[in-house]
Amino acid sequence: MKKKINDSKKSKYIFVTLCIGCCALVVLSLASDMSVGPLKYVSGYVITPIQKGMNEVGNWISDKGIYLQNNVDYAARCQELQEKVDQLTAENTELLADREEKERLEKQLELSAQYDYDKVGARVIARDSDNWFNVFTIDKGSNDGIEVNNNVISNGGLVGIITDVGPNYAIVRSIIDDYSNVSAMVTTTEDTCIIAGDLRLIDEGKVNLVKLTDSRDKVTVGDKVVTSDISSRFLPGILIGYISEISMDSNNLTKSGYITPAVDFRHLREVLVIKEQKAVSGAESSLKKAVSKETEGLVNDSTEDSTETAAPEEATTADNGQ
Repeated sequence: MKKKINDSKKSKYIFVTLCIGCCALVVLSLASDMSVGPLKYVSGYVITPIQKGMNEVGNWISDKGIYLQNNVDYAARCQELQEKVDQLTAENTELLADREEKERLEKQLELSAQYDYDKVGARVIARDSDNWFNVFTIDKGSNDGIEVNNNVISNGGLVGIITDVGPNYAIVRSIIDDYSNVSAMVTTTEDTCIIAGDLRLIDEGKVNLVKLTDSRDKVTVGDKVVTSDISSRFLPGILIGYISEISMDSNNLTKSGYITPAVDFRHLREVLVIKEQKAVSGAESSLKKAVSKETEGLVNDSTEDSTETAAPEEATTADNGQ
């Protein structure tokens, strides 16, 4: 009985609650203008900050996405530009090399025009382990008409002489080599001298000049030195270099000093081989041998020239090793 009374009360409470709710809805629907304001206020106070935060997060994510995409685009662009730079650098290097080669060949052509001999061009393909081209190999040989004792020129002057020949190569000993002596002449006075190779001096950019017979004391710094007529192996008149220093020897008869060679012996690339050899008649040969022996004796007496003893097999002429 008591239980039934309690259930009846609960039902009444539920009914009353529902009625109140319905009334509230009716009131809200009738007075929507009155209720929207507070609801908007509540939503603006609670929901708007949340929306704002979510919007900022969305914007941040969007910005990061754009930033990352831009980085990817920039990286691709940088890679593309770097490839273009590398390509242009390679092309520029090639153009510079072509220009340098063109300039060298033009100089060789000018040099070829200076000496009216039959010549053949050749490239340097090997050299000794040091920095200087005192002994080196070229890519032309007997198949091209090259012979031992052919003179070699380049870059405006005398390089050296052919000492060995194969079918498609030849060995050149240059005038700066320790075993080299060249009979030379000062063009302004026609006084004779000897140009003696010394690798220790070429580091300073100079070559020995010894036994200069300047009896009139007219030879000066800057005078041109060329191969002389008395040389048995070198054609006359080939430029060797220019006098840079000169002084009287202790015997008060001859002078010694240095020349600056006309050829850059550190950067030889191409050379010209003169295929003609100096013809020596019987009388000329005897005379030149006599002169050569006398000059050789003078050279051996000089402390500045030790190359004759270093190469005794080539000491039969004043231009030993040539």
